[in-house]
Amino acid sequence: MKIMGIDIGTTSISIVLLDDKTRQLAARRTINHRSFLEGKTSADKIQDPERILSFTRETMEEFIRDYGVPAGIAFTGQMHGMLYVDGEGNAVSPLYTWQDGRGGRILEHGKSSVELLKEKAGNTAVGYGLATHFYLEKTGGIPKDGVKMTTISDYAAMKLCGRSQPVIGTDMAAGWGCFDLEKREFRYEALEKAGVDISYLPEVRNGCFLTGKTEDGIPVMGAVGDNQASFRGAVSSLKDTVLLNVGTGGQITLLSENYAACEGDLELRPFLEDGYILAGSSLCGGRAYAMLEQFYREAAGGNPESYYDRMYDQADAFIRQYGTAAAWNVTTTFSGTRENPQERGRITGIGVENFHPGAMTAGVIKGILDELYQQYVKMCELTGKKAVHLAGSGNGIRHNRLMQELAEEMFGLKMEIPEWQEEAACGAAMCMAQECLWKC
Repeated sequence: MKIMGIDIGTTSISIVLLDDKTRQLAARRTINHRSFLEGKTSADKIQDPERILSFTRETMEEFIRDYGVPAGIAFTGQMHGMLYVDGEGNAVSPLYTWQDGRGGRILEHGKSSVELLKEKAGNTAVGYGLATHFYLEKTGGIPKDGVKMTTISDYAAMKLCGRSQPVIGTDMAAGWGCFDLEKREFRYEALEKAGVDISYLPEVRNGCFLTGKTEDGIPVMGAVGDNQASFRGAVSSLKDTVLLNVGTGGQITLLSENYAACEGDLELRPFLEDGYILAGSSLCGGRAYAMLEQFYREAAGGNPESYYDRMYDQADAFIRQYGTAAAWNVTTTFSGTRENPQERGRITGIGVENFHPGAMTAGVIKGILDELYQQYVKMCELTGKKAVHLAGSGNGIRHNRLMQELAEEMFGLKMEIPEWQEEAACGAAMCMAQECLWKC
C-alpha cells in the first residue's frame, strides 16, 4: 500500500510516495513555492495561500499520473501559522506564518497580544496563531468575510475534499497557543475573558482523523504537526530517542509518556491519540549559519560565489588543530527566543590565539547546537530520563558532517540520520497508514 505524504513548509513543498510495509520511497519531489508576500514592515511574514495550494495540487496530480492512485493522502506542515477562510472555505487573507511578528507588537496598556494572552489564557508566543489573531482582532485586521481560522496544511486538505468548514487536529491546535493539553481543547472560557473572539476557532479533533475524500475517492487525512510528523518519520525507536533538527530554525524533540508542565522555551505537545512530546525550538537555528555565509560574502566585497565549502574547511581545520573548546563562544539567538523575542546574540571568548574565521564558524555551529542542548537538559529533568539514541534531521545538519560530529560530542551519543530527507512528509504518511486508514 502506497501513501502520499505532503509537507507544506515555510519555503518548500515536499511530496513523497511511501510504501508502508517496506518503508521505501517510490517517489519524492521537493519544490520551492516562493509564496512570500511583501508586508508593511520587515516583521510581517506572510504568504499567498492560493499559490501554495496551486503548487500542491499540480505536484500531487503529476504524482498520480506518473505513479498511480495512492491509498491515501496525508498532510503535515508549519503548525503555528494561520489564515482566514470565508463561509465557503475560500482563503480571504494571507497566510500569517510562524515567523510573523504581529504578536509582539504593543497594544493596549503597553502590552503585546502575547503578553495579554499569557496573563489570562495560558501560554502562547510571537508567531502563534492565537497571538496573531488577537492582534488582528484588536487592530481591525480580520477580513470582513473571514469566519474561521485554519492552518495552511488543513486548508489544502479541506480544499482537496471540497469541504467548506475547516477542521484541525490537536497538535495543530496546540501550536496556536492557549491550549489545555490535559483536556485537549482550547482554553475557550479564558480566551473569551481575555477578549478573544473564539467564533473564529475551527472544530478540533483528537489524534489522526480523515478530513474527507477527493473527487476520485482518495481518503485525505487531516494535517499532522510538522514537529510530530518529523519525529515519527526520523526516529525508529520513539521512546528513547532525542531528535535534533536543524533547518531554517532549530528544534529538539523527546517523547514524554506523561503530561508535564512546561514553561519558557520548552513546550509539551500532543502526539498521536493520547501521548506527548517535549519540544524545544530555536528561532534562528540553521539560519544563523546562512547569515554567517552572507557576512563572509559581504566582507569579501559581495562576491556572488558560495562560501559554504570554505567555511566548512576552515572550521574543520580549526577544530582538528585546536579543539572544540578553543572556538568562539557564540550565542545564536539572533532572532530572539519564544520567551523573549527581544533577546539578541552574543560573541565572547575571542583571544589572540583563536582570532581565526574557522573559530568563528565553529563557534556559530556550536552555538546553534548548544541552544537546543540546553533545552534537552531541561527535558531530562522533567522526564527523569536520558535518551539512548540521537537522531538528526533537517538539511542544516544532514549536509554538515562537522555539525554532526559536534552534536555527537555534546550529547555523548552517536547520531543516526534517516535515509530519506523528507522526514515530515514520510512521518505523515506513516501516521495515515498506521493510525488512520482503518477508519475508512
